[in-house]
Amino acid sequence: MNKDQVKGRVKEVTGNVKETTGKVTGDVRLEEKGKLQKTLGKVQTKYGDIKNDLKKDRLR
Repeated sequence: MNKDQVKGRVKEVTGNVKETTGKVTGDVRLEEKGKLQKTLGKVQTKYGDIKNDLKKDRLR
């Protein structure tokens, strides 16, 4: 696992918590921020996955 994969997953979890908290409290702004953060986390995780795959291919 590389740092982009780890940071991306942390952002996903944090975003999910914010989104859920926003839903529960009725805070639409917090819910939207959570959705955005979760999406950015997924993108960063995928970027880390691609980097990892390319590194493995180079080692072959």
